[in-house]
Formats: sequence, structure tokens, C-alpha cells
Amino acid sequence: MKVYRFAAVAAPLLCATQALAQGAPTYIADSASPFGASTVTNADAASVKMPKLDYKSDGTEAGDFDKYYTFRRADTDFATAYADIAECDGYARGLQSGVTYQQVPYPYAATLAGAVGGAIGNAMAVAIFGSAEKRRARRVNMRTCMNFKGYARYGLPKSLWDDFNFEEGLGSVNEEKRHRYLMQQALVASSGTLQGKDLGL
Repeated sequence: MKVYRFAAVAAPLLCATQALAQGAPTYIADSASPFGASTVTNADAASVKMPKLDYKSDGTEAGDFDKYYTFRRADTDFATAYADIAECDGYARGLQSGVTYQQVPYPYAATLAGAVGGAIGNAMAVAIFGSAEKRRARRVNMRTCMNFKGYARYGLPKSLWDDFNFEEGLGSVNEEKRHRYLMQQALVASSGTLQGKDLGL
């Protein structure tokens, strides 16, 4: 009984390992999003403006490519690219920063001044470090998810990236604006002409 159970688990893992070794795609093309099926179709691409993607390199912008980038996957239609980006956005939104309440030192813990000082100190810590950490966590999640789905990552100067992307720190982006940006990102991911090389994960 135990041998059969092991074989049932090991066989799919062995197949996946062999596929990776042979250079097969590492994404699961027919996986279902936990956020529901997308209603965006290929016809919707006609209403989306392709952002400016070409630029003249000055040799300095590559230093920020860990923050400012876009995705592209060959032979991918607009509707599929939107579904993939929207799913990855779903995983990457509403993250916690990991910056939590810190108790004031013991001598001040039970005093009014300690309580007020602790509240101010914690609020400042969240504002300074929490927002940056949430933005970083979002980038990590988006990069990991899109890489898993087989998309290449290309760097962009911040000035171009700002035109069709967003960051979420302490605040959030409203749904209309988010949808508009994701539509443009999907257009780039499916049919954009990008400079440079695939940066990988």
C-alpha cells in the first residue's frame, strides 16, 4: 500500500523534472485563477493604447531595472496576457509589510509618555519602512508569478515605466485605474517591442 502511494506521488514529480530538464515551459497553461475567469477578450485590445517603450540608453537606467520593468511572452494573445497579469496582480495586492508594533522600552511601558511616544514611533516606522517593504513585496510577487508563467522581464527607464504601471505602499490604486494599467501591461506583454535582454527573475 505504501509503495503504491509513493509511486503515485513520485510519478508526476518525475515527469515534471524530466520536462524541466528538456527545456519545456515551466508554466501551467491551463491552470485556473483563484480570482475567477477574466472577461477581457482579444477584441478589447483595440481600445488600449500601446505605451512608449523605446528609449535611448544613457548607461544609468539599468541600475533601476530591479524596480522598473515590464513583461513579454512570445506567441501570447492579449486576452491570455491580461488573464495572467490580473492573476499575478491578485496575488501581489493587499500584502502586509511585516513592520509591526514595537513595544517601548520597559521603564516607559506603563506611562502616558511611553504610550504616546510608542504610537508616534510606530507610525513613523510604518510610514518610512512599511511602505517601501510593501512595494518591494509586490515586485517580488509579480516577478515570481510572471516568471512561473513563462514571461520574460525587460527593464525600462522610470519615466516610461510610470506611464502604465503603479506601486502600492500604504495606499492602494482604485479599480478603474488598476484595470487601465493592467490592460496596457497586457498589450505590452502580448505584442510590445522591447529593448535589451531578458533579465530573468
